[in-house]
This record gives sequence, structure tokens and C-alpha cells, in this order.
Amino acid sequence: MAGMPGLGNVVGAGELRDTSREASNRSSSSGSRRGSSPPRGQEQEVDVCCHRPEAGGIASRPRLTNYDRDYHDNSKVPTMATLGSGGVVTHTAPSYEEQRASPALLSRTTSTPGGRSVIRDDGYCSAGSTPRAFDHKSTKGSVVTLSCYKKEPKVQIEEEGYYTEATKRIRANSIKPDANDGRETWGTGADFLLSIIGFAVDLANVWRFPYLCYRNGGGAFLIPYMLMLIFGAVPLFYMELILGQYNRQGPITLWKICPLFKGVGFCAVMVAFYVSFYYNVIIGWAFYFLVSSARSELPWLHCDNAWNTEQCWDAARSNTTNRTDTPYQGPLSHFTPASEFFHRAVLEMQYSEGLNDLGLPKWQLVSCLGVVYITLYLSLFKGVKSSGKVVWMTATMPYVVLSILLARGLLLPGATRGIAYYLQPELNRLKDTQVWVDAAVQIFYSVGAGFGVHLSYASYNTFHNNCYRDCLVTTLVNCFTSFFSGFVIFTYLGFMSHKQGVPISSVATEGPGLVFQVYPEAVATLPGASLWAMLFFFMLIMLGLDSGMGGLECVITGLLDQARACGATWLRREHFTLLVVCVSFCVACINVTPGGIYMFHLLDTYAAGISLLCSALFEALAVSWFYGLKRFSDDVEEMLGFRPGIYWRICWKFISPIFIIGVVVFGLLYQQPLQYQTYTYPQWAVILGWGLACSSILMIPIVALYKLTTTPGTCRQRLACCISPESEHDAIRGGAPVSRFTWRHWLYV
Repeated sequence: MAGMPGLGNVVGAGELRDTSREASNRSSSSGSRRGSSPPRGQEQEVDVCCHRPEAGGIASRPRLTNYDRDYHDNSKVPTMATLGSGGVVTHTAPSYEEQRASPALLSRTTSTPGGRSVIRDDGYCSAGSTPRAFDHKSTKGSVVTLSCYKKEPKVQIEEEGYYTEATKRIRANSIKPDANDGRETWGTGADFLLSIIGFAVDLANVWRFPYLCYRNGGGAFLIPYMLMLIFGAVPLFYMELILGQYNRQGPITLWKICPLFKGVGFCAVMVAFYVSFYYNVIIGWAFYFLVSSARSELPWLHCDNAWNTEQCWDAARSNTTNRTDTPYQGPLSHFTPASEFFHRAVLEMQYSEGLNDLGLPKWQLVSCLGVVYITLYLSLFKGVKSSGKVVWMTATMPYVVLSILLARGLLLPGATRGIAYYLQPELNRLKDTQVWVDAAVQIFYSVGAGFGVHLSYASYNTFHNNCYRDCLVTTLVNCFTSFFSGFVIFTYLGFMSHKQGVPISSVATEGPGLVFQVYPEAVATLPGASLWAMLFFFMLIMLGLDSGMGGLECVITGLLDQARACGATWLRREHFTLLVVCVSFCVACINVTPGGIYMFHLLDTYAAGISLLCSALFEALAVSWFYGLKRFSDDVEEMLGFRPGIYWRICWKFISPIFIIGVVVFGLLYQQPLQYQTYTYPQWAVILGWGLACSSILMIPIVALYKLTTTPGTCRQRLACCISPESEHDAIRGGAPVSRFTWRHWLYV
């Protein structure tokens, strides 16, 4: 047929349908047309090109329309490259006259007379991909030719000579995992979306953001908060979703794309594991408070309990009936009933002198913590098939409870005063550097980039899932939840300020002090106090569970994928999940001892501070600079059908890394003395904390040095292999050009 191009017709290594019947029908129906060319008006060539990334230093392929002259020119012998299971195979293309004489050559077969191969594509670039969109009506009766490439041939065809036959088969399947690789996927897209929303929306949205907003200028705080969100956290969040979904690997084995930075995966897994040691304890405390609230009178309402001291101040009583002359200093005072219940009845701090005197675990808290870990195991042991169903409750229930609590709080006296304090803008506070640092730290930790959790969750997605939409939806929901929870909290803080005659500055706080001291005291005086207290602590449990699930899922996915990659295919997820949960539970029991609150504060300060920022920083540098921004953009286009815009590319390569470096520098410069209430930590405890932080950070250089020293080849080949995907290593050792040693690779934006 006239104009049928054969030179360079390359298609993806997808599943080839049997079209022998179609070929025979075409052959018989075109017999009458042999020897004459069909009119151009009836049969036209449609050139549909799937994206083919170009490596630096190699000229791009000529357009298919230039090949027509080659078929009429007998002095030229055109060739053709096809992708099969064994790699790229080059053949002699059928001549123009041969194609006219034998239309059967146009059928989609892998073997034709003369040793030639012509593969007709059905509009798919790879297995499991979706057809490229074009007007089928306008191409009716047309010859549709595709210049499609499987994901990996970002190494040029010219480099195929550097591969051995054995490594071609490995290379063909080493980058883009098969859709039928046995890895489980989410039941529905909504399961994945709710899971990442549940991890991003956690306790920090309730107990940290409202206080930071109040302390840093009210409504003015939203300006640096939104800027840090747009240019810092969201691009990194989007990057993690792309990495996980495209490679379908955990946070450790993912780094076959750039082996030098494999330590980033170990760092992220270790940080997530360390966080589980204390984060799940908070859920255990909330469960203890939930059980304690199930009685007619809340135990923290008065000072008549066995755990109360002589200094206990009951604001409901007159000064003459209180047992102390100490003036009331607000709910954060150490002598309020709620504060003494938390510190003396729940934590039993009176039996410990500090870190050097932890004591034995309290069995009631151990039981509550055990219930939490059993729930986590039952949610995780079957993988995303089970956890994806649990998040339907844990991710949605907090919004129902928050709405109920807000409706009740707005009816309280002083509620509007609290909201006014919450939102009153103080633009002059924007001159304070600390306001910008607080905004950066809050949004970064709130979104959760760097933990490896979003990456692990995304690795169970289907290849063409719209993770761009999921990123935007999760970000909007996360910001809305933070802002909305502020209204709920400050309605009750305004009520307390009005009722007790103290300024809001004496009421507002963050962290455990807010949810286990201030809020319990606020609801204790309401009609039906037990109901409101149970609702609040039930909400805390729901907020904490899906975040706890996310952290352990990162650990399980990362280590299990690495173990199986090393040959431990016999390892079952159920058994490995049980091991991880048991180890985390045993370490967490340290935090439910009488001195456990001191260890809790130590872990909270150092476990996921600088180490988490370093994990995110090196992840951004590895992907946008070493793996290559152009190649990463090609990956996005292959998955989603469009390339990331200039905003995303600039943020990935420049703004987000600078943003993280700034937060790290300010965090190191403005170090505060480590203390909890009146207890100042000894120097050895500070060293222990930094040792904990460095244990995860040091994995990055240690693994990098290990890769550089154990990779075979010359010094140049070692460096090239360590910063290039594993699928290119054989070609590099064979002398192929290294695209990462060119300026084009590093300067692309």
C-alpha cells in the first residue's frame, strides 16, 4: 500500500493479539488492488507517535513522513526496530513494491517470509496502558502507524549493541513492572484516596495548627502557611505519589532508579518505625480517656479523688472551699483537676524522677496500647485490601464528630470571642522569621512528605491512576481540616476564658496539653459532659489510627519488598506484619511507664525532626537532578498522558530543596533546651536524642559509600552506574555513552 512506513516502526512490548484472521481477510480483500496504488483520498497515513524520550547527545529520530522517499529509492535499504520480549530487534523492512504485492505483510504478526517482522499496534504503548486518543472517524480506512516505545528505551537504540542477549531480557522488564507482577492493588481508587487523606489528616491538625494560627498572627498566619504549602510541601507530595505509582516498589527497592540514594529509602523506613514507638501511645491514651469518660461523672471534674494533691484547684468551687491559697492560673496549671488526672492518674508521673527512673509499665495503659496494636495488625496483615476498607470509617468519622462538636460549641457563651482571637489578623507579625519557620514546619509535617508512606501507598495503584488529582484533593482536604478544627477548638477555649475569667493566652496551648488537659476541662462543665468527652476522644482515636496504619505500612512494604528482592520469596506478609507490630509494641511500652512521658517527649523531639527533612531533601535532589527531570517528566506523561508544567519542574528542582534547606538551617540555629514542664533533660539524654536522629540520617551516606565501593567496574563506571538506573548498567560497562555526564541532563528544566 502506498506510503506504508516500515523504517523505525517501534511499538511497546505489550500483549500482541492474534490477528491472523484479520490479516487473511485483508489479504483476500485487497487482491483486486494489487499493482495499483490506492487513491490518497481513500487511504491516508496517520502518524500517531507515542512519546519517545531522547537521551542527551543523540540526535532525534527523523519524522516518519520522510520515509516515503526511501521506499521508492531502490538504492536505500531501510531497516526497522521492534521491541520484543528479548529487547530491541532490528530487521530489514519490506520494500514498497513488496508491500504492494503482499498486503499480508501488514498484518500484526511476529514472523513473515524473508525473516522480516512487522508489528501492527492497536493503539496501546504497553501492557495495561490506555489507547492514545485520536479521532477514529477521521482515520477510518487509514493505515495507523505508531512510533511507540516501551518505558525504558530512554537509552537509545544505538546503545543496544552494548547489551548481551541475557541482559536484554532482564532490561526489558527491569524498569516498568508488569501489570500482572503479582503485586496487590487497591480495591478502588477511593480506598487509596481515603488512605492518603487519613495519613495526612492526623492529630497535628487538631492539636497544633489552631494554636500556631493563634500565636502567629491569627489570619495573617495563613499567608506564609499557603505559600509554604504551594511551593514546598505539595510538590514533594506529588513527587512521592509519582515515584510509588510508576515503579510499583516500596521506599527502598524503588531506588534501583538511582542506587546511590538507596539510603534515602532506609532513612524513611527508620523514621516511620521510630514514630510508631510514640505516636501509637497517643492513641492508647485517648482510648484510656474514652473508657474513663463512660461514667455518669467525669473523673477529672473535682479534686476529691485519691490522686489529687492539696494544691488541686477546683474552679467550680469558691475560694473558701478550695484546699489551697494558690491562685487559679488557668487550665494549664499543674493543679487543675484535669491536669492532675492526666499526669497523676493516667501517667503516674509522681512515681518517677526522670529518664533515669522509668519504672514498670502501667498495666491499664499496656492493655489500651495492646488494643491499639491489635487493631493495627488486623487492618494491615492482609495488605491494602483490608486497610483500604478500614479507612472508610477512620478517615470520615472525624469530620462528623468535629461538626457535632462545633455545633455544640457555638451555643456556648464566649465562643465568638474565641473565634475572634483565632482569626484576628496581625499583619505586623509577618516580619517575624519564626512565623515563617512555624508555617513551613507545620505544613511539611502535616502533608507527610518524606515519611515514605505516600510512596508506599501509591505503589499499590494501577499504572494509570490519576495521582495528580489525588494530590490536589488530599492537600485541599488537609488544609480545610486544619482550619476547620481551629473553629472547634477555639469555641471551647473562648468558653473557658469567659467562664473562668482568664485571658485566652492562659488557655491556648498545643500538643497533649490541649487534648488531654484543656479540652477535657472545657467539656467537664457542660450538660451531658460524658457524651461530649466520649465523642472527642473517639475522634482522636479515628484521627490517630489511619496515621498509625500509614507509618507501619511504610515499614512493612519497604522491608518486605527489599527482603523479597534479596531472595526471601518465602516470607509471608501476615508473619512479617506480626513481627513488625510486636517489635513496635514492645518498644512503645517504655512510654507507658511512670517516667514514660519523658521518653515520649524525647522521641517526639528527635525521631522525626531533622531526619525527616533530610529524607525529603535527598529524595528531591536524587529525582530532579540525578535521575533526571526530563526522564521524570517522561514518566509522568506515560502514566497520566500529560507532562508536568513549568511550576512543578521548577519546584522539584530548585524551590522545594531550598525550602527544606531553609527549614533545616533555622531548626538547627534556634535549638531550644530540651525540657518537659519543670524537668530539664540531662546532657546524656540530649546526646541520646541526636544519636537517634543521626541513626537514620547516616543511612544515606553509608549506603552511598557501600554502593560506590561494591559496584564492579572502573571508577568512572562505578560513578555512572550508581547515578543511573540499574537497567543501564550493562550498557555503561560496555562503553555506551552516559547521558548523566552531559550538560543537557543537568541543565534541563
